[in-house]
Amino acid sequence: MGAILFNATTAALMVMMVNSGLGVVGRDTLRGRPVPWAAVVLTALAVGGVLLQLLWSGAMDALDADPAKSGWWREFTSVFMQNGGLGGGLWNLATLAAVAALAHWYWGGPLTLGFFLAGILLPGRIDTLLGLGGGPSADPRNFAGSSGATYFLGATLALALLTRTRLPKEIALAAGVPVLGLAMWLGQENGHGLVAVYGFALGAAAWAVRTRVMRTAAA
Repeated sequence: MGAILFNATTAALMVMMVNSGLGVVGRDTLRGRPVPWAAVVLTALAVGGVLLQLLWSGAMDALDADPAKSGWWREFTSVFMQNGGLGGGLWNLATLAAVAALAHWYWGGPLTLGFFLAGILLPGRIDTLLGLGGGPSADPRNFAGSSGATYFLGATLALALLTRTRLPKEIALAAGVPVLGLAMWLGQENGHGLVAVYGFALGAAAWAVRTRVMRTAAA
C-alpha cells in the first residue's frame, strides 16, 4: 500500500507540473512552436544512457552515483541511467521530454539546460547543508535516474504559472506543487517532492532576476 501511495503522489506531482507548463505556455500554441532543442538534447542523452545499459552490463556500476565509488563523472552520468525497470524508465524518458520542451518554450533553451544542471548539482548539496536526504541522489532510494532533475525543472514551470495567472484554479494548481512536494517529503520521505520545492524556489529567484533586468532595460 505504501509503494502504491508513493507512486501515486509522485505521478500526481508530475501531472500538476506538466499542466502548469501547458498553462503558462498555452495549450493551443504548441503546434506552432519551434523544435525545443534543449529537450531534444536532454532526451537524446537519456535514451543514449538506456541503450548503453542494454548493450553494456557494467554501465550502471561504472556510471551511477554510489558514494562508495570514486569518479567525478558519476554525479552527471548517473542522471542518464535508469533503474526503475521498464515502466519507470519509460516514465522518466517521457516526462523528461515533456517537461524540458515546456521549459524550453517558456524559459528558453540555455536557461532550461541551466535549470536541469542545477537539478543535478543543487539538491544533494542543499540536503547536506540542511541535514536532509539520504545522499547525493535526488531520490534517496537510489543513486541513478533522471527523475530528480526532471522534477526540479518541472517545478520552475509551476512558479512561472503562478506569476502569470490570476485564475483561482491555476493559482491553486501552481501553488499546490511546492505544497504537495513538501507534504510528500514530510509524509513519505519522497525525494521527488523535496527537489520540486528546491526547483520552485530557484525558479522564483530566476523570475525575480529576469523581471528586474527587463524592467531596467525598459527604463
